[in-house]
Amino acid sequence: MSKAFTRESDAPDDDEDDPAAGLPPLPAGARNYMTPAGYRRLREELMNLLDVERPKVVETVSWAAKNGDRSENGDYIYGKRRLREIDRRIRFLTRRLDIAEVADPSQHHGGDQVFFGATVTYANAAGVERTITIKGIDEADSLQGEVSWVAPIARALLKARVGDEVKLVTPGGVEAIEVVEVRYPEPSAEA
Repeated sequence: MSKAFTRESDAPDDDEDDPAAGLPPLPAGARNYMTPAGYRRLREELMNLLDVERPKVVETVSWAAKNGDRSENGDYIYGKRRLREIDRRIRFLTRRLDIAEVADPSQHHGGDQVFFGATVTYANAAGVERTITIKGIDEADSLQGEVSWVAPIARALLKARVGDEVKLVTPGGVEAIEVVEVRYPEPSAEA
């Protein structure tokens, strides 16, 4: 048999489609900070995968397996593939939630210093203002104006106060930006 058709190792190729592959890694020794809402959202996704989606797919695969020839059985082939995707996502979510450290940004409500969870308005030298919210790696959505706390802009702004000028290193050079406003969510009535 030709070496072209043999597998180099017997280890599974789980890292090939790892959902974390597209995410920036946590800095060495850093914690996986998350807001309470972000933690809740990921936990709900995990529970939905475990309690709803996975059992449905297992049932479909089981039914399809009983139908005979599995090599040409689309339900079986697709179901097995979907099951691998679900299991991969479950492993990812479990790992991320296990190392998560929930930080409630409302504790800083009324403060003027930038910490995790702050919504910061800053202006560049041209006076153009932008507003971002500093969130966890697994919950930041750039389309909503949210950035990860490990992003260069967040790292530059962390610990700055309203009126401070900080240096942001960009591919185009160093840019001076001024912190215009810092806001935090109000503490919830539950706390």
